[in-house]
Amino acid sequence: MTDQAPAAATERPDIPGKSIAASRTTLSHIMTHSDTNLLGTVHGGVIMKLVDDAAGAVAGRHSGGPAVTASMDEMAFLEPVRVGDLVHVKAQVNWTGRTSMEVGVRVLAERWNESTPATQVGSAYLVFAAVDADGKPRQVPQVIPETEQDRRRYQEAQIRRTHRLARRRAIMELRAKRAAEGFDD
Repeated sequence: MTDQAPAAATERPDIPGKSIAASRTTLSHIMTHSDTNLLGTVHGGVIMKLVDDAAGAVAGRHSGGPAVTASMDEMAFLEPVRVGDLVHVKAQVNWTGRTSMEVGVRVLAERWNESTPATQVGSAYLVFAAVDADGKPRQVPQVIPETEQDRRRYQEAQIRRTHRLARRRAIMELRAKRAAEGFDD
């Protein structure tokens, strides 16, 4: 297999592609008492904001300008995060379309005062749309997967995209059918 991205209709000869590594980033934050929920663990919304912040930075870096969150898929909380945990949010572009990108995020946590390995505590996939100064969609560079792991993530992202589009179509068809039947949902 070559180091090039899979052939796709999204190739843009006027915009050079970028490797996944070019925009990959890690955001780290220590969790404090102000981050807790009623159970005394870190509130899921705090983690979600860190995920969106890291993913937004990656999307902006990859696209070379502003990008807005279009959707968040499959946010999974695997383990609770505690006060005193040093949380690392690792994000990268997995796939690009013409104006949108899927960003994959892994959330890891380790005790701030211990030298034990970090544990994965969450993951998410977000879709970002690149926008210009007027908020209109703009083209993004094609992502170039370089490793086998990058190619696997690219292919999995294509599957998630197909499912997102099919789900959206099915919902719109159901709404149109219900409207035609006189239901005003």
